[in-house]
Amino acid sequence: MRIGVIGTGVIATALVRGLAGQGHVITVSQRSAANSATLARDIPEVSVAENQAVLDASDVVFLGLMAEAAPSVLGALQFRPDQQVISLMAGATLAQIAPMVAPACAVALMLPYPGIAHGGSPVLALGDPALIETFFAPRNPVFRLKDEAELSAYLCAQAVLSPVAQMVADASDWLGRRADEPVQGEAFLRALVASNLSVGSAGALVEALNTEGGYNQRLRVHLERAGLRAALAQGLDKLERPQ
Repeated sequence: MRIGVIGTGVIATALVRGLAGQGHVITVSQRSAANSATLARDIPEVSVAENQAVLDASDVVFLGLMAEAAPSVLGALQFRPDQQVISLMAGATLAQIAPMVAPACAVALMLPYPGIAHGGSPVLALGDPALIETFFAPRNPVFRLKDEAELSAYLCAQAVLSPVAQMVADASDWLGRRADEPVQGEAFLRALVASNLSVGSAGALVEALNTEGGYNQRLRVHLERAGLRAALAQGLDKLERPQ
């Protein structure tokens, strides 16, 4: 397909890398010039153009803009009725995006993560997910959401990624002060968490690691007594209902 990408920030750049090698013709905008230049250098099927030229060369358009910048950027562009638009903007609903891209059709909102560049990374999809799945599944699991309320809940819950990564980073630092090869220590912990969570439910893993007096049980109980689970629930509630 002829694909256009408006905006080449971190997520849009990863998305383009995830599309590479599938036979598509990809045109990316000059926004985030360093990223777009790197994509064109690394991927033969990628070229760089101004925003309107991106649209003119594309049948499917991904919007990788910041939501607050979208009205001014998109308002200066001419879309076609035969174009399909997929937004990557978490801060704008499909109903808000539709008039910005008319007469093109805003078919879906998708929220990928940087891992989409390599595969195996979850993708949240709202609207018609068929086109998203055509591009990214089954290499990346696509999670279909029913409405904006469910999307909002998923966005709150996915914020657990940063604190989990911080916990692994902190444990890696602790290990690194005691091990000969700190880099190897972090690689071990990353592989440990990723591999074990990928094969079953989190609850089943907790139960499997609940050996009385074992290292995992003792650390989990210590953190629970320190208020970790309560703090997590409170933090999610605040994300859902900001003051």
